[in-house]
Amino acid sequence: MGDFVESMRQQLEEMKREILRNLQSENDEFDDLVSDKGPKDMVDIASEDIDRGILEALSSGEVKRLKLIESALGRIHSGHYGNCLKCGTNIGKERLGAIPYALFCISCKSSSEKR
Repeated sequence: MGDFVESMRQQLEEMKREILRNLQSENDEFDDLVSDKGPKDMVDIASEDIDRGILEALSSGEVKRLKLIESALGRIHSGHYGNCLKCGTNIGKERLGAIPYALFCISCKSSSEKR
């Protein structure tokens, strides 16, 4: 599983870089929007508030995903990558291939979703 784990590490690192690039881009766009010095009416201000809300929602989702990626990279480093955090069994290459930062095996994930 050594080559597979190395492949997953590289994939996770690339996902991390992409998220960081996206967050930086969103921050730059947000700064440009807020720093616009032109006269604003109530519609403009309301529109900016909506844009800010969308940006914050997107960023919080990306931040959550980034934390999951960081956690997976930590498990690779500690030698626990690919083990279900609930039952300890092997998560499986297919699931990790689809979701490299998966925390649970399919069985545990399914049972938690049913609740």
